[in-house]
Amino acid sequence: MDFSEKYGPWALIAGASDGVGKTFAEALAARGLNVVLLARREAVLHDVADQIHRLHNVQTRVLALDLSKPDVAAEIHNRVSDLEIGFLVYCAGADANFRPFLESDIAIAEQMLHRNCVVLTQLCHHFCTSMAKRNRGAVVIFGSGGGLAGAANMVTYCASKAFDMVFAEGLYCELKPKGVDVLGLILGETDTPSLRQLRYERGLSNSPDEPVRRAQSPTSVVEDALQNLTKGPTRMANKKMRWGLKLLFPISRNRLVSLMDKANQKVMGKG
Repeated sequence: MDFSEKYGPWALIAGASDGVGKTFAEALAARGLNVVLLARREAVLHDVADQIHRLHNVQTRVLALDLSKPDVAAEIHNRVSDLEIGFLVYCAGADANFRPFLESDIAIAEQMLHRNCVVLTQLCHHFCTSMAKRNRGAVVIFGSGGGLAGAANMVTYCASKAFDMVFAEGLYCELKPKGVDVLGLILGETDTPSLRQLRYERGLSNSPDEPVRRAQSPTSVVEDALQNLTKGPTRMANKKMRWGLKLLFPISRNRLVSLMDKANQKVMGKG
């Protein structure tokens, strides 16, 4: 099967209005997939959809929804119930707050956990069930270097991204035998509009449009992800992170997952 046959006919990209999510939608459309674009800003999504249709002549659908809201997963299911989703990209959950945990309203932490963990779980359960039955499909779950350890001002964010990484690894173990590719994509510093805005607000740049020096570009992140789509469960999207983790940890994440899965199978009497 070619790419569109294996992963199509439709891809759903959460967080598709700009940055890496938008770039991922464009890359999948260039490979022949129709795309569902999901984010909060409807006008921006329609601009992205128009551009993708014009350049790649694929079908598009816009879902202007807030992933931090209750029952949003059910709303997504209803809005795409007529489509066969073969590729799910969950690229939502950046931390625009970046403040100490105790100085922030607890609702901010709860919304982040709902968006980064609960809705992700709900969407994967729904769409991966169909993918497993068809014995084909793909899921890319965006993590962060923040998920490797906790840090000040990112207490809930780091914890949620640790969940995303381990969730992707476990999902990979269950779905790989069923023909579904799962990749946990761990981002380092990436030159996105949200990071540019955060740096500007913190006085680290002169403009919200100023590029972040030495950061990965969204294009390089997406191309690296697609090149390693079948080599999960975890891919460090940042070259500096890959080298740094080799020095810190003698066993790679993927090797660790393999050992854990084999040990689990023995304990459960399947090895």
